[in-house]
Amino acid sequence: MKLSRYTSVTRVLMVAVFVAAAVPCSAQITPAAGYIPPDDTPTIKVGATIFTDYTYQSAPKIKDADGNEVSSSAFNVGRTYINITGNINHYIAFRITPDITRESESTTAGTSIAGNYVFRLKYGFVQFNLDDQLNHGRTGTWVRLGAQQTPWVDYMEGIYRYRFQGTIFSEREGFLSSSDLGASFHYNFAHNYGEIHTGFYNGETYSKPEVNDQKAFQIRGTLRPLPKSEALRGLRLNGFYDHDAYVKNADRTRGIFAVTYEHKYVNAAWEYLTASDQNASAIKAKVDANGYSFWIVPRSPKGWEGLLRYDHLDVNNNVTGAGIRTRWIGGVAYWFPHQGSVSTSLLLDVDQANFDEYAAAQPPTNTKYAIHALVNF
Repeated sequence: MKLSRYTSVTRVLMVAVFVAAAVPCSAQITPAAGYIPPDDTPTIKVGATIFTDYTYQSAPKIKDADGNEVSSSAFNVGRTYINITGNINHYIAFRITPDITRESESTTAGTSIAGNYVFRLKYGFVQFNLDDQLNHGRTGTWVRLGAQQTPWVDYMEGIYRYRFQGTIFSEREGFLSSSDLGASFHYNFAHNYGEIHTGFYNGETYSKPEVNDQKAFQIRGTLRPLPKSEALRGLRLNGFYDHDAYVKNADRTRGIFAVTYEHKYVNAAWEYLTASDQNASAIKAKVDANGYSFWIVPRSPKGWEGLLRYDHLDVNNNVTGAGIRTRWIGGVAYWFPHQGSVSTSLLLDVDQANFDEYAAAQPPTNTKYAIHALVNF
């Protein structure tokens, strides 16, 4: 991928950065009489997010060190975030989020940290707020630089809310990451009609360094067609596109269309994904995949919620019998009452993944039962 294809988008990002740089100068202008200046007192906040669970795998069985066939079970800490957020003034904000997760033994075999929980950076960015300059005082217009949320995954998780059970469809199947290093621009349309989030990223995700000259261009557009309707203001139409390359002339693209709906009694979404991969080299066979995901969360005012989800992925359209991968999730959750943005939840669920129509060895059906817990403050 060559960045020259996206010259116009690059210029938009550069203009936004220059506007952000000019903010301190504009702040020196004498305000009109009766004007109440914004609070520019520096602030800093510390919070945390914890995902923990007990999981019992009924199928497939495993063998222990003595050769006995058993059902795997384990207490786990899936994720622990420490969130440090703050404002230098009302123009400049920042976030630092270390991610504490278990190190993969396959990548650290023979070392002292194999299997241990390790400390790494998930988010670390500076944000230049451009609401005064580009959005007439409405919030949500900014430029970010650093390790940050990518346009699609973070947005969808704000509606889905069950990442502590498992990631959304596009991330769970390995097509997208929730964080990457780059520069992005976000804009909210007037009267709550939608938003746009676009940017350039390394494309290697937050867990790997950049390895070449290729960059990922990502863009998400969201339309809220009926923002003033009591029943349908939670309806949104969403489109997403990601263009990257493993190496020069070995493209990696993703496209997603989704319909989402939010209401005090139900949240739901349907999304369709297409993906094309030239693999690690342009001389290798092209892999085209497509799939869809549907989920619905009935909600009670008393804090109880249901979770029903179905994923379907055609692994490779170019090879007959390459495989169909499906997953269904069912669960019941209770969200404890809290004030403010604090959230705590317990989820009892079953998660079953099936691998059908494989030409070679067919992986067994994977069935897990779990109790998941979330704390976020």
